[in-house]
Amino acid sequence: MFAPLTLRGTTLRNRLWVAPMCQYSAVDGLPNDWHHVHLAQFASGGAGLVLAEATAVSPDGRISPADVGLWNDAQAQAWAPIVAAVHARGAAVGVQLAHAGRKASTWPPFAPQRGTVPPADGGWEPVAPSSIAFEGLVDPRELTIAEIDGIVDDFAAAAVRAVAIGFDVLEIHAAHGYLLHEFLSPLANTRTDAYGGSLENRARLVLRVVEAVRRAAPDTVVFVRFSGTDWAPGGLEVAEVVEVARWSAERGADLFDVSSGGLVAHQQIPVGPGYQVPLARALRDAGLPAAAVGLITDGPQAESVLTAGDADAILAAREWLRDPHFGLRAATEIGADVPWPPQYERARRRTH
Repeated sequence: MFAPLTLRGTTLRNRLWVAPMCQYSAVDGLPNDWHHVHLAQFASGGAGLVLAEATAVSPDGRISPADVGLWNDAQAQAWAPIVAAVHARGAAVGVQLAHAGRKASTWPPFAPQRGTVPPADGGWEPVAPSSIAFEGLVDPRELTIAEIDGIVDDFAAAAVRAVAIGFDVLEIHAAHGYLLHEFLSPLANTRTDAYGGSLENRARLVLRVVEAVRRAAPDTVVFVRFSGTDWAPGGLEVAEVVEVARWSAERGADLFDVSSGGLVAHQQIPVGPGYQVPLARALRDAGLPAAAVGLITDGPQAESVLTAGDADAILAAREWLRDPHFGLRAATEIGADVPWPPQYERARRRTH
């Protein structure tokens, strides 16, 4: 877990990473002091890579009005000191580029309301591959071909801004029921044109985005986050995701972050410790680099996933929220000797 990993010339100091976690704390897409402290603390706590939350590539790509973005230069300037702060603490930093699709324009989890935010309250019309609503949300508008082209351009433009301010990793969000995942899954995509029907057609937008981001950032590490399964009959299955990941690797993706679910409300997820690790293993068995995520909560568990060859790296989310120094703790738990921030060195050994 504490061996370095080099991808496309970028060396990550270890393989225990922070997964993207939405904070719903931005105004006009601008990250602020909350995001600065939130992300920098994980670098102090021993993370090898800190991935910033789902960051919208356009205003209508936000999950909520309180999401961060990278669709303009002001947002990029606001991200710059956060990137610098993570680097100053020894970790690499990435950003998850995203479009929420039919799950856009929803109330943040802190709000008393649920469902779609109406235009009168700052909401907007969601878009999707097909006019099929997520349960409890409004019907989205089906995207035109010209609009799909524009979304590809939005991902590329956001990638350019991200690289300019020093992000080391760009992660394309194609999971959790958001736009790119919606195109991939037959449960959300009933199009009859070049973007619907066969797996090749349903994957077309994801692959175009991977190509566009790679062209925009030729030397930067690119991840893709996939939902390895929809956990629902008739939905996306891991064998299909392996195939799409293979096509993505051919177009320049460097590693795949394998989560699951999020597309439909009737999903049946067998949640338990490490329940998504077999999905990452399926990609590794196909010769594709993969990171595992999902209820990985201590050092020995994470180390066992890596030593078993189930994944190349570990991504954790809630455990970092519970303990922002999860990396330092995990190292202690498995007996790894890693440097601590000198300011914290006095607490490294429990002598008093």
